[in-house]
Amino acid sequence: MMSEENKNLEQNAENSDSSVKSNKRYKYKRKKKSLANSINANEKNQNTQNSSDENGENQAPEGKKKKKNRNLPTKLTGNEPWQLEMQRVIEANKAIHENRLKPLKFSNSSEHKLKITPIGGLGEIGGNMTVIETDNDAIIIDVGLSFPDSAMHGVDIVIPDFDYIRKIKDKVKAVIITHAHEDHIGAVPYFYKEFAFPLYATPLALGMISNKFEEHGLKSQRNLFRPVEKRKVYEIGEFEIEWIHITHSVIDASALAIITKAGTLLHTGDFKIDYTPIDNYPSDLNRIAYYGDKGVLCLLSDSTNSYKEGSTKSEGSVGDTFDLLFSKAKGRVIMSTFSSNVHRIYQAITYGLKYGRKVCVIGRSMERNLYTTMELGYIELDRKIFIDADEVSKYKDNEVLIVTTGSQGETMSALYRMATDEHKFIKIKPTDQIIISAKAIPGNEGSINAVLDYLLKAGAKVAYQEFSEIHVSGHANMEEQKLMLNLVKPKFFLPVHGEYNHILKHKQTAIKCGVDERNIYLMSNGDQVELCQKYIKRVRTVKTGKVFVDNQINKQIADDVVIDRQNLADNGVVVIIAQVEKSSKTLIHKPRVLSYGVVANKQDAAFAKELGEVLSVFFANLKDEVLDDNRFIEGQIRQVLRKHIFRKLKKYPTIVPSIFMM
Repeated sequence: MMSEENKNLEQNAENSDSSVKSNKRYKYKRKKKSLANSINANEKNQNTQNSSDENGENQAPEGKKKKKNRNLPTKLTGNEPWQLEMQRVIEANKAIHENRLKPLKFSNSSEHKLKITPIGGLGEIGGNMTVIETDNDAIIIDVGLSFPDSAMHGVDIVIPDFDYIRKIKDKVKAVIITHAHEDHIGAVPYFYKEFAFPLYATPLALGMISNKFEEHGLKSQRNLFRPVEKRKVYEIGEFEIEWIHITHSVIDASALAIITKAGTLLHTGDFKIDYTPIDNYPSDLNRIAYYGDKGVLCLLSDSTNSYKEGSTKSEGSVGDTFDLLFSKAKGRVIMSTFSSNVHRIYQAITYGLKYGRKVCVIGRSMERNLYTTMELGYIELDRKIFIDADEVSKYKDNEVLIVTTGSQGETMSALYRMATDEHKFIKIKPTDQIIISAKAIPGNEGSINAVLDYLLKAGAKVAYQEFSEIHVSGHANMEEQKLMLNLVKPKFFLPVHGEYNHILKHKQTAIKCGVDERNIYLMSNGDQVELCQKYIKRVRTVKTGKVFVDNQINKQIADDVVIDRQNLADNGVVVIIAQVEKSSKTLIHKPRVLSYGVVANKQDAAFAKELGEVLSVFFANLKDEVLDDNRFIEGQIRQVLRKHIFRKLKKYPTIVPSIFMM
C-alpha cells in the first residue's frame, strides 16, 4: 500500500507535468491564434494555474506593481480629443460612401419626360436600332442588320422594319452611330434609300458607311455625314450628345452621353474594358465617371456576355497565340476573322512580317475595311507588303500569309471557296496552317463545322477553339459590367443588346451593384418605355418586325415569298393538271400529277393514282352552279388535297391545281 508521502509526491509530479504541458499549449496558441483566442487561453490557464498573470487581471503580490497589458492595443474609443476625432471621421466617411453611391444627384422636381423605343436588337443578336424621343424631337441610335436563320431560304440579310420611323419622321433630327460593326451600321444604306437625316459618327464608321453607299448608288447621301470628335458635346435638336471612347473589337467605338432636360442617358454601345488595347487607347473611364458623378438618369448597357464571369481578355493576348502558330508553320498561314476586326487583322499581319511573309488579303469587305482604316490613318502599313491572290503562287509557301473572310462559314466567302476547291487562285494544301480567329455567331455553328470538315479533309492543320486565346470577345464580362454600373450609378437601368436570358442576367448583376430592382425594365423590340426623374414604365407597344433582303441584288424580299420558300422546303409541292367534262362532271383523262419533296420517286405512280381518285370523287359531288367558276374550284381542290395528304403523310405541301372544264 502506497504511503501518504508517496501519494503527495506523485500528485505534485502530475500537477507539475500538467502545468508544463499547459504552458506549452498556451505558447503554441499565442503564435497560431488570434488575439481573442489568446485571451481565452490565458483565462483558461489562469483557472488551472494561479501563477499565471499575463492576462493583466490577476492581483499582483503585495509590494509589486501590476504588470502592463502587452496583448491588447490601446483602447481607441474614449473621450480623448484624438479619439473623438477618429470617431467623427469614421462617421463622416460612412456618410460620404453612402452619398457617392446614391444614383441621382439632382432633384425629382423636373416634369420633362423621355421615351425609349428599341426597334431591333432585343430578344436577338444583331439588328440594333433604338429611338429616343422628347416631346418635340427624336434621334435614332444605330441602324444594324442581322443574319437569317436556316429557314429563310434565299435571304442574305435581315434588317429592321422602319414603320415607326415613317410615323415620326418629322421629329427625327439625326441618326447616331456608336461603332462600325454590321449589326449597328449594316442596314444604314437601306435606311437612307428612304430617309435623309444627318448622320453623326466617328470617321472610321463613316468611312465604312461610305463604302456601302457607293455599292448602293447613294454617293450623294454622303453630304449628310457629320464626323464627330470624342469628348465634344454636339447640340442636336433638344439633345446634347457626347461620344466617349470605349474599347471593343472594332476601332473607334463609342459610348454616348445623351443630355436632355429630363436628365442624362448613358448608352455604352458595345464595349469591353481593355486596359492594354492594340492602339494604346483604353476606354475613357474618366469621362464615364464624370457623368456618373454628375448624375445619370438611365444607363443602357451591353448585355452580350452577362453570363461570363471575370473580365474579357485583352485583344493583345491574341498576339501570343499568333506568334506561336506562325513560328511553327512550315507552309502558308491562312487566317480568317471578322472583316471589321482590323486590330485582329493588323496583329496577324504584324506576325506575318516578323516571320518574313508577304500578305495577301482576300475578301471584298475585308479589303475595303483594311484599306479604309489605313487611308484614315488608324493603322500604318507599307503597301509594298501586300500581294494579290494571283501572285501567291510566285512565292514559297513559307513566305505567304493569307488573311481572308469566311470565319462564319459563309458559302460565298473566300475561305469557303478555298476549302471546296472553288477558288480561282488558292487551293488548300496539307502544309497549310489555317487559323480561324473568331467565335461562331449563334446559328452559324453548322456552317462553320462544314468548312472545318472540308479543310481537314484537305489535310490542312486547323487552329480554332483548342486555343483559348485564338479569339477574345469584344464584349464586357460580368466584372466589367459591374465596373460600368458602379462608375455610372444610374437611377434607372435598361439592359440592351442581347436575347432575353442575357438581359435578365444583366439585371441580376445590376441589383447586386445597388440598382433598385423596381428601377430596372427588361425591354423587348417595340416596347416604348417612358421615364422621367420619378418613374420608368412601358406606355405602349409600337409595330416592329423584320425585312428580308437578297444581297445579290440589294433588294427586299416580300414576306410571303419567304414564307412560300420555307413551306416548299419543308413540305414540298404538288402540281395537278386535269381535264373535266362539265356535263358529266368526270375526268376525261387521268390527271397528270407532279410532286417534289413529298414522296419518293418510286411512289410517284401510286401517289398520282390516289390523288386522281380523290379528284374524281370531288368532281362527282361538285354542285352545278359552281362549274363555271374555275378559281373557286381550284381553291376547293387545294383544301381537299391538302387535307388528304396531311392525313396520309402529315405534310402540308403547296398544291398547284390547273383544271380545264371542257
